[in-house]
Amino acid sequence: MIRKHSATLHGHRTSFSLEEPFWVELKSIAARRRIPLAVLLSEIDDSRPADSNLSSALRVYVLEAIKAQITETGAADECVG
Repeated sequence: MIRKHSATLHGHRTSFSLEEPFWVELKSIAARRRIPLAVLLSEIDDSRPADSNLSSALRVYVLEAIKAQITETGAADECVG
């Protein structure tokens, strides 16, 4: 289910729509990095292409983060084995 979320990025209110699993993972990433969720959202917003929307950029960020975790886990498993 898609939910609307609101955040203040660089002093401006914005809203975006995300499915709950993406929202949960964004909060988890921010917690692992020990940064406020708003800081993570601002970083993602700042690095997204000008022709993309924030919701899409957030989903892609989560996907890339999960792919990186899988790669790191696989590399660690190879070192152990």
